[in-house]
Amino acid sequence: MKWKQLNDGDLRSFAVIFDSGDEVVRDLTTFAQEQKLTAAQFTGIGAFQRVTLGFFDWESKDYEEIPVDEQVEVVALLGDIAVGADDAPALHPHVVVSRRDGSALGGHLLKGTVRPTLEVVLHETPAHLRRCKDKETGLALISI
Repeated sequence: MKWKQLNDGDLRSFAVIFDSGDEVVRDLTTFAQEQKLTAAQFTGIGAFQRVTLGFFDWESKDYEEIPVDEQVEVVALLGDIAVGADDAPALHPHVVVSRRDGSALGGHLLKGTVRPTLEVVLHETPAHLRRCKDKETGLALISI
């Protein structure tokens, strides 16, 4: 993974470029921790050699894993960063990927291994955001 800060203002923007073999959720979380990001949003495009999507099951209050063990295009990667209960940055990424035949799959991004690249643009937002555990779902949701 390589990155470059795109501006010098109070609210930073970054280009974060992932290489083949990089694991996006892990590496972007590490990047957010190193940069001390407390509130940000990001978008990205590229490709995965394999990805695990998640679908939140209301009954079990957990994510059902949807493994996609094939090369796919990342049509859209969207997400935000907020601090969690431990005061560390926490990602909430969603992704839409397309298969060779053009069919699309989407959901929460649980894990994604890049091949050959993934280009992410990340922008800090002006307010610090905090995630708190929601009693009804068990999810860490942004508290306003």
